[in-house]
Amino acid sequence: MAESSSSSPSEEIVRLIKRLSSYVAFKMSSLFSTPIRNLDSRSIGAIAGLAIAVIFTWRAIRTQPGEPQRRRPKRRLQSPESSSAAPDEDNGVQDVVDQFFQPAKPTLGQIVRQRLSEGRKVTCRLLGVILEESSPEELQKQATVRSSVMEVLLEITKCCDLYLMERVVDDESEAKVLQALETAGIFTSGGLVKDKVLFCSTEIGRTSFVRQLEPDWHIDTNPEISTQLARFIKFQLHVSAAKPERTVPNVFTSQSIEQFFGCP
Repeated sequence: MAESSSSSPSEEIVRLIKRLSSYVAFKMSSLFSTPIRNLDSRSIGAIAGLAIAVIFTWRAIRTQPGEPQRRRPKRRLQSPESSSAAPDEDNGVQDVVDQFFQPAKPTLGQIVRQRLSEGRKVTCRLLGVILEESSPEELQKQATVRSSVMEVLLEITKCCDLYLMERVVDDESEAKVLQALETAGIFTSGGLVKDKVLFCSTEIGRTSFVRQLEPDWHIDTNPEISTQLARFIKFQLHVSAAKPERTVPNVFTSQSIEQFFGCP
């Protein structure tokens, strides 16, 4: 029966390989049955050529795309109903992919360490930064810890040796400040000890504290102190609603300590 003319090219190649293999097998059997010295160079060359042809043909078949199982299916036409729903599904999948591959948001602790440039010691005044009050006279009446600063303050205590300091008028003010810090949980959750809360009676005294401690960072609200310490302290944060007229390269300005560290 004659072979069908509709055979695919790959089927024709397979039949060709079978014929070549049969012929090579016949010649190889002759080769082993006949002494090598009785074969002429033409016979040996023909057998070698056929073997090479079979090998290259077989490799060509293996590199071709596969038959129906590897063939890409044709795209079907969608009805108006299905086509309108497809974009929503694609958008949903894309949203999942985008959410999976988006960079992880840094934690507050990572932001604090980065902004402090891996500093290990920090000094900070209390009035206007940690406390709601802004003057020593107000501390004679009460001392209130700002709730919004607690999270940042606790993160600083985890990575830095923190010292708090303030100028007070009397011992009663000092007691009120310590009580407010203790009530806020700074001595328990933050790991800060009362010995690292320092008090003085003058602004010069606070400047002396900072210079003796030699911190990597000092946080203050007094621009004059920030200017005086700029030569001795590596970095400073000046907390103020308005930017000072004179700026020093190593003194940063922010409206609050929370804002400086990007705390919501």
